[in-house]
Amino acid sequence: MTQIGIDAIGISVPHAYLDLADLAQARGVPPSKYVEGLGVRRMAVAAPWEDAVALAANASRRLFATTGADPGQVGLCVVGTETAVDHSKPIAAWLHRLVGLPQRARSYEAKHACFGGTAGLLTAMDWIASGSAHGRTALVVCTDIARYPLRSAGEPTQGAGAVALLVSARPRLLALEPGLSGSYTAEVNDFWRPLHRKDAVVDGHHSVACYLDALGGAYMAWKDACAASDVHGDLGRRIYHVPYGKMARKAHRHSRMLDGLAETEADATFAREVATSLAFPAEVGNVYTGSLYLALASLLHHEAAALEGQRIGLFSYGSGCVAEYFAGRVVSGAGSVAAQLRLDAPLASRRRCTVSEYESIRALDADADSRPLGQHEARDGEVAFAGVEGERRIYVG
Repeated sequence: MTQIGIDAIGISVPHAYLDLADLAQARGVPPSKYVEGLGVRRMAVAAPWEDAVALAANASRRLFATTGADPGQVGLCVVGTETAVDHSKPIAAWLHRLVGLPQRARSYEAKHACFGGTAGLLTAMDWIASGSAHGRTALVVCTDIARYPLRSAGEPTQGAGAVALLVSARPRLLALEPGLSGSYTAEVNDFWRPLHRKDAVVDGHHSVACYLDALGGAYMAWKDACAASDVHGDLGRRIYHVPYGKMARKAHRHSRMLDGLAETEADATFAREVATSLAFPAEVGNVYTGSLYLALASLLHHEAAALEGQRIGLFSYGSGCVAEYFAGRVVSGAGSVAAQLRLDAPLASRRRCTVSEYESIRALDADADSRPLGQHEARDGEVAFAGVEGERRIYVG
């Protein structure tokens, strides 16, 4: 039987971060409210030249550079995002050129809040399973910048970053289970971003309830699908959509109680089954479409070798809402592949910014998409948004 799954992962994050203890002090609240209350230590702060296109391109370039994989073998490129930079032209079009994908590769953008990347992954799996790939790979990229108004309740849950996934019929990291998943959809108003706004509107308490309802629906549908297909096997680890770390803790309790565990029993499994996946998200914050896959990268970076052969569960959620629960098995040899990818390197090369610097960067948001060609501070070999010339977005690097 042909395996289909994730062969490699690349990550890109902005070069600046804000320590949430610093933000808490500036906002006059105890640091524990943000750090322990949300489960986030730092949040990425995107400069004007670090837009969703640049982040996507840099994550993809890093994937190909660390693996030696050939971009010329990509036959499908899907970008999941809710931080589009144009009403018509998809990020995938710029990405196609910036990464050097072949002209015979199909490329487009998918949107459904934080679910867009998973929509791309599911499509890539189906594309390969159908025989349409003819030996080629798929590139799925999740790229987003999470913004909320200054001094709002959502301010400490911001973040930015991109996660690139190379999907193939010979995966070296995670073999997924095509056709075996649980879906859930309901029209709700938990989180949205009107066309005239750069930051989101969120009904916090309702959003948590919608997330948990969707998790329950998708998880039970997945369990039914497994039973119907006579597929069995315990989940060694469980990964969740992570708008902030505390939400993953709530999600895990909910799903394990659906397994019949008491609340205290469910909580007792958290450290072993979930905690490692939250290390990277705690350093970056919310990356919307990429949050599940940043958690996956965190898990594989820390535990891939120990988890080889084990099955892990993945839950993806997009506000509005749609959800999917699916699973995969860590491939033999994944430990050495994860070490080669050096998934933690982008997080280790950042600089800490002050609250004043962060607020100055946010003040540039209103004009970011119309800024004239000008200064940028991209590192050598990295893509940067250089500005707009004649209504055209210009990227360098």
